[in-house]
Amino acid sequence: MRPNTVLLAPLALYASGALAFYPYTPPWLKELEQHNAGEAKRNVENGMTFDIRRRASRRAPASQEEKAAWQAALLAHKYNERSAPNSNHDSNLSKRGNQFHIMEAVDPKTPKTAGLDQDGTDYSYFVEALLGSGKTKMYMLLDTGAGSSWVMGTDCTSQACSLHDSFGPDDSSTLKSSSKDFSIAYGSGSVSGSLVTDTIEVAGMSLSYQFGLATNTSSDFVHFAFDGILGMSMNSGANENFLSALEGAGMLSQSIFSVALARASDGYNDGEVTFGATNPSRYTGAITYTSIPTGSDWSIPLDDMSYNGKKASAGGINAYIDTGTSYMFGPAKNVKALHAVIDGAQSSDGVTWTVPCDTTTPLVVTFSGVDHAISSEDWISPKDSTGKCTSNVYGYEVVSGSWLFGDTFLKNVYAVFDKDQKRIGFAKRTGSSTGNKSIATATDSSIASATAESTGTATFEPPSSTEPPMGLNGQETSTVAQPTQTTGSSGAASLIRSGSPALVLCILPFLVLLA
Repeated sequence: MRPNTVLLAPLALYASGALAFYPYTPPWLKELEQHNAGEAKRNVENGMTFDIRRRASRRAPASQEEKAAWQAALLAHKYNERSAPNSNHDSNLSKRGNQFHIMEAVDPKTPKTAGLDQDGTDYSYFVEALLGSGKTKMYMLLDTGAGSSWVMGTDCTSQACSLHDSFGPDDSSTLKSSSKDFSIAYGSGSVSGSLVTDTIEVAGMSLSYQFGLATNTSSDFVHFAFDGILGMSMNSGANENFLSALEGAGMLSQSIFSVALARASDGYNDGEVTFGATNPSRYTGAITYTSIPTGSDWSIPLDDMSYNGKKASAGGINAYIDTGTSYMFGPAKNVKALHAVIDGAQSSDGVTWTVPCDTTTPLVVTFSGVDHAISSEDWISPKDSTGKCTSNVYGYEVVSGSWLFGDTFLKNVYAVFDKDQKRIGFAKRTGSSTGNKSIATATDSSIASATAESTGTATFEPPSSTEPPMGLNGQETSTVAQPTQTTGSSGAASLIRSGSPALVLCILPFLVLLA
């Protein structure tokens, strides 16, 4: 993450070229968190219990100021570096003594499929991974923008580690250490430690895998429910990305994975990720594909966006599809063009837009000639203390000249990430965009074939800003040090707008306990 001390820190791209996780706390969410801060805190010793859909986990919420500063930072190395906050260990916090609130996913019945748990606010989605001979359970963020995988180690004394579950040599007789160290920067935070090799089991698949064991984490991670990150980009960072590892271990017949995200307000979490196939019970209609034109990021050309039948002329550039980002971000001029066709939309800074709270019309994004609707439940925020609602599409150019589509979009589609054919496919998510609390049962283990494939073309438009653009070739800056030599992925120097508001996207899980 980037050396800025202000809350509105710029974003940075990591050296590996993959968009890593991007944190941002909009004002309406800060207010909601503050309102629910008292409810969100639970301690194991007080005997309190959680809703059946939520599982007691590992940490207490932080103040709104801390979360905001944290968020405005953690994306930065998805896109830009910033000095890591002080991560002094708090001796009053005992390891695993606090809890996070987890909205557990239903247990999938489809082979090679893992449920996607979340924090109850749609802010971050993570899998349960079993590590080592003792099968230690760890929450790992599913991040299509990250090339590196790591978990918090038992030797870590940072405050964030004291609030999470951890993993180390005493937990596994099969763990193999190495002399290689790693260091990764994420916007406002950082992680460092050593690379180890051990078994990892996800979605019923067990393999030997090299990953990072963090011995130091910045205090930014105090605000996340997950214990580490599972890198799902096509690039590799400090270690091999998990998709490539599965492929190399012969676990997949196809190098693809499919994602269905659940909306917490629907009251039921049927979110899941399927490796090597698709799950027909999680989508309706055909899967339509758009080819990745260049590079090795999960990024495809966007045709346009529209509202109530009115086209915004906001496309013609790439959109990064990122499970590690909560909202949607784009160049200010494109975001302005979109809100220009939304009746009643207003902005004083071109970054944050207010919209009528009673709007029920979906936004529509178009890839390869196919429209995909985004429910008003997702693109419009709840009312703030002044009774206003905010659009969850922000005019902040995280990636130079490109859109960044996070979970606001992904909750409305079934997404297929196809490395073999370098394309991304979307279909309508079953039960999405209606708030329907019923779900389909995953019983069909067959692989759905794409019945409607299309290859889109895009005209790349340079950033309109005259200021230096942010680098586009790195979001997660990682360095791997060897015993006698340091090998580092020297990422592009991501230049950011030092004067922009702190809309830095963070996918830090907002610890808000929903009643």
